[in-house]
Amino acid sequence: MPPRPERSERLSVRRGRISRRSFLGTTAALVAGPLAAPRIHASDKAGSRLPAVGQGEHTYECQHDWGLDSLPAGAHYGNASHGVTIDESGLIYITHYGDPGSIFVFDADGRFVKSLGDFHQLPAGQDKRSARGHGIDIRKEGNEEFLYLSASDAALDFVKINLRGELVWRKGKERLHEDSGRYLPGVAYRPTNASFSPDGGYFLGDGYGSNLIHQYDRDDKYVRTIGGTGEADGQFRTPHGQWLDDRDGVPKLVVADRANQRLQWFDMQGRHLQSLGGFLFPADIDVRGELLLVPDLHCRVTLLDKDNRVIVHLGDDEAWRAEALEGFKMRNQRPRWQPGKFVHPHDACFDRDGNIFVTEWVNTGRVTRLRKVS
Repeated sequence: MPPRPERSERLSVRRGRISRRSFLGTTAALVAGPLAAPRIHASDKAGSRLPAVGQGEHTYECQHDWGLDSLPAGAHYGNASHGVTIDESGLIYITHYGDPGSIFVFDADGRFVKSLGDFHQLPAGQDKRSARGHGIDIRKEGNEEFLYLSASDAALDFVKINLRGELVWRKGKERLHEDSGRYLPGVAYRPTNASFSPDGGYFLGDGYGSNLIHQYDRDDKYVRTIGGTGEADGQFRTPHGQWLDDRDGVPKLVVADRANQRLQWFDMQGRHLQSLGGFLFPADIDVRGELLLVPDLHCRVTLLDKDNRVIVHLGDDEAWRAEALEGFKMRNQRPRWQPGKFVHPHDACFDRDGNIFVTEWVNTGRVTRLRKVS
């Protein structure tokens, strides 16, 4: 059975200097008051008639189902397209619940290159396998880039691989308990995403399991665990995604605390700094220059400025959201999807030119390239 949203999810009506998906190495309150209404209109650049979302200098042309036509025979996203990251050469990596492997790789023009990650599949019958590709993040370490993968299944591990798909290490529930002492019998484990610290360390997030984030240093040694289940500052209800936020020059961990409908910031010692509400179901985070990007599972993608004030909610439409979230049925009803509208944005990242790639938690998968037009 494909994973269903948590009960809280079903009830709720979610490359510049540094980029979440191309990592090379306080916050102000959300401003209240009405925002200028984002536009959804047609673009006729280069003769196309594609919808566009946004406003002013943050206007983007929606190229839905980017790369889909180039998938080879038999390849498919299955129940969902989940994560996205981009390497230095411009290759785009998409995690999924389909076949083959758990990662599809495309070039910048949307041409399929290869599949990776068959270690994040589970037997689902005699002749078929079921992928569990979820979180994917990339970092250059020395002269080589590595992918950090978080499979969405309790039987699978956090994994680090090189771009050839070769395993560097894997960490499962037993290893995390050995390090942290947090996984006694009965404690849930189901990882969602990883992120990086500027000293070469990293964070491993158990967003669907125990609501914990585990910190490791550059030598792969356990440092600490933050979080736990709850609504107080420093606690989480589905810390689904995370990233390094150093837009003001001070590195901080920012967490998409999804079911609590907020972002939370922590210093590199794990101390809570600030919480910021005003979100619906924030799923992940990326940073480019002064911009912070938040894909929201509830039908929109948000851009914040350097002071964490909302610039624009891309694709925001209250009537559409009410329709799309009714029983989460629309994720399985592709004929009802509308151009310029999001269903369930699950991850998003900037490319080197400021375009945005959005992956959605929908059956058959959908990748949208938001081409920056102004």
